[in-house]
Amino acid sequence: MSSGTEDLENLIALMAKLPGLGPRSARRAVLHLIKKRSLVLLPLADALHRVGSTVRECLTCGNIATADTCDICQSEKRATGQICVVEDVADLWAMERSGVFKGRYHVLGGTLSALDAIGPDELRIPKLIARIGDESVSEVILALGATIDGQTTAHYIADQLPGVTVTSLAQGVPVGGELDYLDDGTITAALNARKAL
Repeated sequence: MSSGTEDLENLIALMAKLPGLGPRSARRAVLHLIKKRSLVLLPLADALHRVGSTVRECLTCGNIATADTCDICQSEKRATGQICVVEDVADLWAMERSGVFKGRYHVLGGTLSALDAIGPDELRIPKLIARIGDESVSEVILALGATIDGQTTAHYIADQLPGVTVTSLAQGVPVGGELDYLDDGTITAALNARKAL
């Protein structure tokens, strides 16, 4: 097998690791990239290189940023008394897309799961607890999925935050649903109808 063929097979194998792409879809995507080399492939390679060398996790909230602190945490326009806790960055982006929440965020990096040996220390729960005191937070909104692990995580966090109003998303989030798959109107309704835990 020639070096060029090995490089192509390696690219296809890497593309197949992306969510929603299997080997056949990855092969079609790679062929498309090659056909559109100057229009798509080279700019994509450049963008991937830039993102790979500059993107990091926000030290405050866990969002993706190109600096130690993300734009949301740096913004003086964001309400500092509310923190919306989400499972991952995709959920934060879904909340931002809805445009209804004007506070700050905290990305846990997953949910508690006894089966997968994921406890509070494997997530960013200790950092959340520290932020509550440091930032004079009055309300924590738990915007976690309506899964068993999401609800277990929500109850654990609520138990760790005495003296702070803890609410969760209400109507509109189906049982077993994940925020990233919900439309903006559903997220808005759920946030506006949140309830105390």
